[in-house]
Amino acid sequence: MRAVVQRVSEAAVTVAGEQVGAIDGPGLCVLVGVTHQDTPQQAAQLARKLWTLRIFDGADVEQSCSDLGAPLLVISQFTLYGDARKGRRPTWNAAAPGPVAEPLVDEVVAQLRALGATVETGRFGADMKVSLVNDGPFTVLVEV
Repeated sequence: MRAVVQRVSEAAVTVAGEQVGAIDGPGLCVLVGVTHQDTPQQAAQLARKLWTLRIFDGADVEQSCSDLGAPLLVISQFTLYGDARKGRRPTWNAAAPGPVAEPLVDEVVAQLRALGATVETGRFGADMKVSLVNDGPFTVLVEV
């Protein structure tokens, strides 16, 4: 699994003009991509990593979502496994198909909620519009 994690002061996702998820920060906007070999165990590992990733400024030490009770906006993004090394068109061969990917993205969300996180989501497979204010800017790639 692969995630692009952005520290945000706010983020929202809309589908067909309807806001389906939003957070007020500090928090994280997380784009999650799934490949063919990913497992529910990796989804749980990613959730733990996201919840405890120390990327927020604290008084003396960096803090995590778990330290601050910061919310997360989790959005599925199959294009994270796009490959544009050859030619000018990316291929999506490494991205898991919807029936494989959707339950794993749902598992990341479920595991985060089980850890105590406030989680908003996009809508799997929909044409989503994501807006955010990147705090920093701060963006990191996480793979498990």
